[in-house]
Amino acid sequence: MLACGLVPVLPAGSAHADEVRSRQREVLRTLDLPRAWRTSQGQGVTVAVLDSGVDARHRDLAGSVTEGRDFTAGANPPGTVPPRLHGTYMASLIAGHGHGPGGADGVIGVAPRARVLSVRVILEDEEPGFREFNAAERFEDVVARGIRYAVDRGADVINMSISKELATGEERAAIRYAVSRGVVLVAAAGNEGAGGAADGGYAPYSYPASFPGVVSVAATGPGLRRASFSNANPSVLVAAPGVDVLGAGPGDAYWVGRGTSQATALVSGVAALIKSEHPEMSPALVVQALTAGATRRPAGGYDTGTGFGVVNAARALAEADRISRHTHTASGPGAHDPDRPLGAGSRAAGPVRVVHRDRRRIAVHAGVALAGGIGAVASLAVIAVVAGRVRAADPAPVPAAPEPVAAP
Repeated sequence: MLACGLVPVLPAGSAHADEVRSRQREVLRTLDLPRAWRTSQGQGVTVAVLDSGVDARHRDLAGSVTEGRDFTAGANPPGTVPPRLHGTYMASLIAGHGHGPGGADGVIGVAPRARVLSVRVILEDEEPGFREFNAAERFEDVVARGIRYAVDRGADVINMSISKELATGEERAAIRYAVSRGVVLVAAAGNEGAGGAADGGYAPYSYPASFPGVVSVAATGPGLRRASFSNANPSVLVAAPGVDVLGAGPGDAYWVGRGTSQATALVSGVAALIKSEHPEMSPALVVQALTAGATRRPAGGYDTGTGFGVVNAARALAEADRISRHTHTASGPGAHDPDRPLGAGSRAAGPVRVVHRDRRRIAVHAGVALAGGIGAVASLAVIAVVAGRVRAADPAPVPAAPEPVAAP
C-alpha cells in the first residue's frame, strides 16, 4: 500500500543546514512556498497522517506530533517495534519545522506550524507481520476506521500517501463522513504508470484516491512533467514534485525518495496552509483553490497525467482568499447525513407498484387507433385533391378596363 521508494542519504548527525535545505530548495521554489509563508504557515491546523507511524522524537518534528491509535495492532509478533519510516518521512514533508537556531537546520515542511496526528493504518514492507496484515480479513477496513478516528479527533486535513487496488463500502462511507465534517482528504494516485493499450491507455484506479471527494495527487519529475511511474487516469486532480524529494526518517536521519506519496504529502501541506487561513472553508472550495491556483496547466486545462496542473501554494492561498465568501454546501433532506445512501429522501421508499396490462385490450385499441389513423390520412388526401381542383377552376384574372378618357 505504500506509494513511494526510499533511499537513505544522510545518517543521523551528519546533516548540515546547507545539505538538507539545499536539496529541498527546488521543491520549495516549485511550490512557491517562501511567498506563501508570508500569509500562512499552517498554524492552528491538524493534519492526520494515515500511514505506518511517525517518529515523534525526530528533531525536525519534536513537539508537533500526537501519536494516535495503531489500527494494525496484532499483525506483528508481540514486542515488535515498528520502523515508522514512511510515516515519518511523509509527516516531515507536511509539517517539518527544522531544528537548531531559528529552525535553519533539517527539513522544513510545507506547513511548518501545523500539528500532526499520527494514525497507523499500514505496515512497512519489511515488517514481520506484513503478509498477515494484508491477508487477514480483520484488517480490511483499517483505513476507513482510521479516517473516522482522525475526524473525531479534530483533523482538518487527512493525508493518505497510500494506495490499494480494491475499494470497500466502509471506506466510501468514511470519506463521506469526513467531507461532511469539513475535512480535506488527500491521497496518492498510485505508482503503476500510464497504463497500456489493454487498459485504454490509463493506469488502474487506486483507492482511496479514486473516491469522489478525495484529492488524487500525481507526481511530477524533471521539467514538471508527469513522472513515468505516476498513474495516469481520470481520477487525477493535481500534481506535485515526486522525484528525488528529501525528507526526514526515524532516528534523526534523512532520506530521499520518489513516488506519488511524496507529492501527496506536499499537497496536504498546501491544504493545511489554506485551512489555517480559512478554517471554515468547505473541502470543495479548498479543492477549487488548489486547482485554480495550479501552474503548468496542461493544454486544454486538464489531462489525466497531471490533472489541472502543479500545485502552487501562494496562488492557491490567493484563490482561497478570493472565493472565501462563497459556500459549497449540499441542501435538502438527508444532505448532512453521511451514512444515508445517496439519493435517499426524507421518507423511506415504498413498494414498487406493478402494473399488469391486458395485452388483448391493448391489441384491440391499437387496431382501432390504426384504422382511425388510416381514415384520417385518406380524408386529408381527398381534401387536398378537392382543394387542388378548386384552385385550378378559378378563372384567369381579367385586366381592369381602362379609365374613360374625356374628349378634348
